[in-house]
Amino acid sequence: MGAAKPVYVGVDVGSSRTKLAVMDDRRNLLGFAVRKSGTDFYATAERCLETGLQMAGVPADAIRYCVSTGYGRKNVAFSQDTRTEISCHAKGCYYYFPMAVSIIDIGGQDNKIIKIDDNGNRISFKMNRKCAAGTGAFLEEMSARLDIPLEDMDGLARRSTEMVKLGSFCTVFSGTEVLENIRSGKKVTDIVKGLFFSVIKRVMEMDSLTEKVVMTGGVVANNPYIVEMAAEIIGHEILVPEYPQLTGAIGAALYAMDIRAKLADTQSTEA
Repeated sequence: MGAAKPVYVGVDVGSSRTKLAVMDDRRNLLGFAVRKSGTDFYATAERCLETGLQMAGVPADAIRYCVSTGYGRKNVAFSQDTRTEISCHAKGCYYYFPMAVSIIDIGGQDNKIIKIDDNGNRISFKMNRKCAAGTGAFLEEMSARLDIPLEDMDGLARRSTEMVKLGSFCTVFSGTEVLENIRSGKKVTDIVKGLFFSVIKRVMEMDSLTEKVVMTGGVVANNPYIVEMAAEIIGHEILVPEYPQLTGAIGAALYAMDIRAKLADTQSTEA
């Protein structure tokens, strides 16, 4: 039996979810994993690796290089290098859409707008980490206030006939508004759509957008109606990767591929 084909691994350790991507040297995605990050980032990353390699059908010794990114990028025992989440999201999105775009990434604890040019180079970025408004944490808190499962929110928002607009971006004040709207007889469907609108508006106020827009992140992956609402607001279609929650991990795997290639070139030159 021949040796296993070489693979490259990218790990995106977010404060809410850990994502992992396994790619071959032809830049094909072979396996992936998504888990709650929990309190032990090291253990979660290991479990993600096991799942990703199993899906890819390769053993651990097939890994040629691994790069980690995200909030807990230094808490990955098997990672050989790190890159910032901004760089990895930009690289991951360019992998799917090789053109100049504005990337709207809505994660569990932060949101960001990244602009890249036609060559995939980052032009600018804006990031919000100081407030939960516009993030997955905001929707999780509101789902608890409404006593509905988080996974039901997308379907509820789609059934809205008269959206309830919330006046506050603050999670605390929005919670009070939600309760007041419930007491006044507003429909849950209309309140949830209002919450989605609040998330979109909060993110879009961070920066201007270019003509082509890509949306990524766990919130986008689990609530596709948010993309439809955002497209309606900006007046044109929004691009979404096949796996919107994996762009950071894919970008990290692509960096792993690039770094390994440079190391091989250096060794060849020295030899």
